[in-house]
Amino acid sequence: MARVGCGGDFRPWAAEEMDFDVDLHQLQGQVGVDTLCDFLCAIGRRLGKPVSMYAEGGHHSPVLGFDPTADRVVLLADPHLD
Repeated sequence: MARVGCGGDFRPWAAEEMDFDVDLHQLQGQVGVDTLCDFLCAIGRRLGKPVSMYAEGGHHSPVLGFDPTADRVVLLADPHLD
């Protein structure tokens, strides 16, 4: 299976919070989606906490994230919204 490299910028604001962003242009096709989901899962499992992903500039409504109870990435946004 081919793997995709992806860079990210991390900003640790406090002991309990960290921001990071990922350039989604680097993620192409299903392999790119899988890479992003693997990344979110790895962070969430390591920390034992949920990890939320927000659209750029949308800091109030997460799009998707790692759910530690389900142990997988789940869709958090309404897929029917424009």
